[in-house]
Order: sequence, then structure tokens, then C-alpha cells
Amino acid sequence: MEFRTPINIEKSPFQIQLQSKILTVGSCFAQVIGQKLEENKIATDVNPFGTLFNPMSIFKLLNPGYQNVDERLFVQHQQTWFHYDFHSQFFATQQASLKELLNHNLAKIQIQQYDFLVLTFGTAFVHQLKATPSYVANCHKMPASLFEKDLLSVKDICKKFAEIHKAISELNPSLRIIITVSPVRHTKEGLAENQLSKSILRTACHYLSTDYENVTYFPSYEIMIDDLRDYRFYKADMIHPNEVAEQYIFEQFVKTYFSDDLQAFLPKWQQIKKALTHKPFDITSEAHQKFLKNVLKQLEVIENQVDISAEKQQILAQIVKEINR
Repeated sequence: MEFRTPINIEKSPFQIQLQSKILTVGSCFAQVIGQKLEENKIATDVNPFGTLFNPMSIFKLLNPGYQNVDERLFVQHQQTWFHYDFHSQFFATQQASLKELLNHNLAKIQIQQYDFLVLTFGTAFVHQLKATPSYVANCHKMPASLFEKDLLSVKDICKKFAEIHKAISELNPSLRIIITVSPVRHTKEGLAENQLSKSILRTACHYLSTDYENVTYFPSYEIMIDDLRDYRFYKADMIHPNEVAEQYIFEQFVKTYFSDDLQAFLPKWQQIKKALTHKPFDITSEAHQKFLKNVLKQLEVIENQVDISAEKQQILAQIVKEINR
């Protein structure tokens, strides 16, 4: 008897190569996917604006016209400055310092340089700042009376995406966009409300992936709730997928989007990564020095494919110790 309902995902026509450059933006699951791409030597800018939960905030910061932060959206809380368009990981004691930091980060993200854009939508619930009015990415623990809570519609999301898609496509016609609904449960809104929110996001993703040739949907949400479907795959908070679930979902992502060459590269790189974490009893022993030189040879084999300068330096530093002892 089969006690699982595995999801059959067709291999995408959009194939990520080892040389591809990727930008991930969105919820904390965008962070997870981005970090795993980085760990496998794929050039990735991971959530450069911090965690963004709702589609409107994601689209706003991806807009090529958004080159300087909105001066009206700075906020000070407990002697610290934040900005309503960005996650609270971006802060400063002086408003001018924060402005410089945020504008610098915006300037670094040029959509022309990427082959793939991975968007993860977390919630359809949004908070609008009454004074502006403007949707905010983060309320920064300010009083609820300053905001008006709203629920985005499928139409809202699709209409705004159309604007951003047009602007992005003019700058980078070859960009491929992967969209997904975050498997993280937003229980603060309530379980029924979480399902309502996710259903709106999923429906919007359906239309986006069918209306645009360069947009494809990856079912990370469905994998979590239908394939894994058990609390043992959640962290202790019963909200976030645990490491086992994250790895399983990423493996499905690999099967769907990675080229055959890239999939063949992964086990080789995993073997090298494992060797790099090896901790000997005696770093200067003859056996370990021989081991290090073997790892160095493996790195040199792939250095024309990926940037292994940091790993190579790590090994060379240990070999030098042996020479100079």
C-alpha cells in the first residue's frame, strides 16, 4: 500500500545551467531555495531586499523604475530607522545612512544580468499605510492603527504583474521567471484565512503561468501539503518546513529545472563539499596532507566551470602550514 501521494512534475523546458545567474525574491522560502542554489555553486542573488511576503511588495521593488527609496516611507522605532518597503533586517541609527544602504542595494540588482527570476509568494494579505496610502512590506512593529488590512484579489495580482512583466521584458527579453507559493503557513491570520490567502496566490500563479510564455509554476506548496503532508516535516513551530522537507522540495526543483549537465555536476560537487568539511586529528599529518592535495586536484578539475577560489584558498592555506611547519 502506498502511504504517500507523490506529485508528478513535468520537466520544465526552461533549464538552469551551471553558468546561469539567478535572482530569488519573496518569502523566507525564497531564501531557502536561493541558499541551496548558492551551495551548489550556481551564481545567485538571494532575497537582496530581505523577506517579502506579499506580491505587491515584491513587484514594487522589482520595478526598474524604483531606483530611489520613497522618502515618505522611512519610519523610526525605538531610536532605529526602518523603511516600510524593506524587511527589518535593513536598519540604521540615522535615516541618511539607511537611505544610502537601500539605494545601494537597489542599484546592485540590475535585471539585465539574470537568466532566471524565482518569485515566492507568501500571503495575499496586505497592510496599507493610511498616511500615504501605500502597501508596506513590513509594519516594523508600529501600531496597527496606522494601517488598513486588506486582501488582494487574483485580479490585483495579475494586473500589477502585467505592468512589471512588461518593464522587465523590455530590459531582459530572455529572462525566465519561476513562480511558486510558499509552503510556510501564515497561521497568525488564522488557518481558514491562510487557506484563503494561499488559494488566491495559487489561482493568480495559474493565470500568470498560462498567460506568459516565459513564466512557469513550481508546486512547492502542493509538495508540502499533499506529498509530505505530515507534521514530522515541520519545524517545532509547526509553521515552517524543516530541513528534511526543504531538501526534498529542492530535490524536486532540481529534477524539474536543472539541465542534465548540471544534475551530473551536483554529486561531484557534493563529494568535494564533504571533503572540505573533514576535520582531521592532526592537520599536519602526512595522510591529511595527501588528502588535501587530492581535494585540490578535484577542485582544479572544475575551476574552469565554477568559481572555487575560496575553497582553493582554504585548501592551499592548510597545505602551506604543512610546508612551513
